Amino acid sequence: MGFDVKRLDIYRKVPKDLTQPTVSGAIISVCCCSFMFLLLVSELWNFISPDIVSDLLVDNPGNQSGRIAVHLEISLPRLQCQYVGLDIQDDQGRHEVGMVENTKKTPVLSGAGCLMVADFQINKVPGNFHVSTHSSRQKPAEADFAHVVHELRFGRRVSADRLPMASFSPLSERHALDSPASASHDYIMKVVPTVYVDLSGVELVSYQYTYVSRARSQLGRAPAIWFKYDLNPITVRYHERRPPVYTFITTVCAIVGGTFTVAGIVDSAVFTASEMFKKFELGKLT
Repeated sequence: MGFDVKRLDIYRKVPKDLTQPTVSGAIISVCCCSFMFLLLVSELWNFISPDIVSDLLVDNPGNQSGRIAVHLEISLPRLQCQYVGLDIQDDQGRHEVGMVENTKKTPVLSGAGCLMVADFQINKVPGNFHVSTHSSRQKPAEADFAHVVHELRFGRRVSADRLPMASFSPLSERHALDSPASASHDYIMKVVPTVYVDLSGVELVSYQYTYVSRARSQLGRAPAIWFKYDLNPITVRYHERRPPVYTFITTVCAIVGGTFTVAGIVDSAVFTASEMFKKFELGKLT
């Protein structure tokens, strides 16, 4: 006589003709399945959406040339393009007046104003770049530096959807249109190197910054818009992290098993209570 492998079955089956369906059991079953479905969808969404973890480190990210790419887009509605120029200075002795490389100036407001877009690089040392009339051979009768900063970005653009908590371009759409015509504008910025690493290990280097601003009168000197920056030696590193697959499988098993167990306890309690109530109505409850 051979060994009956069916004896190893721990999930013994009960014939359907020995089971009794109930209305309360059907309601609990529907609620149980709906609850499990919602939990499973929520857990799947959490699994496929990676967490963003941040840490701090002393590092010098980016290229080894020691330079940072800067993108500046600014409009001056009361100053013509022929007077507008970009100057760069830093603590390494760099001093460029009227930089024209990768700089585009577009007349706006029928030529009364100017939109300037510039892409340039700065050294990784404290310094400044400023929009002024210093490079113009002919000076305007009155240099009004009322402006709107549409975008100022250091490094590569990082989508706000990826890191909504970061501030890569806090000066975007900054309006300064109400200051006196002879006023200079100062933006003092603290630049923080930032590295974003996705799940595949690809690094994206950019720079966050914070700023304070002020408008001041210039007596005897031509006004300008100054962007003064200093670099933080601490790098912020963001990296995506996703839990391993086995944790997702474990959670799914816990949801399914736990929900079925609790639903079974509730169904048994409801069924027992209903049977006792029927016996009480028939007067058979002793």
